[in-house]
Amino acid sequence: MIVRAIKLLALLAASGMYWQLACHMTGAREPWDAEAYWRLWYPFSFILAAIAGCFFGKDGWLAGGIITFAQLPVMWINNGTGALVAVGVILLGILAVPAAAISLLTGRLAMRFRSARPSAKAARPDV
Repeated sequence: MIVRAIKLLALLAASGMYWQLACHMTGAREPWDAEAYWRLWYPFSFILAAIAGCFFGKDGWLAGGIITFAQLPVMWINNGTGALVAVGVILLGILAVPAAAISLLTGRLAMRFRSARPSAKAARPDV
């Protein structure tokens, strides 16, 4: 349980740094205000979600949601809170669906590959 929490927090921190990098590189205050958000930053987050999903196995869907929702703290840090925060949370929920689906798929595939691969103990006869 503690290991899982550490993995989730590490993913949240790394994702926050990714979205802050997007803001810093483009000069935008919010990740989705970046000029290349829809053609570079958001699609690349799918690749990150796929990779992270492999590490979370059956809970892989969490990776996509965390990566997408990590934009929220970046927006709060760069802009503060405002009247449109609720709209932003709803939009992030919608944007998180494809990323969660991708990370769920890769998490399940990773579990299938791990279970199909014979372990070292099974391949070695007992002495």
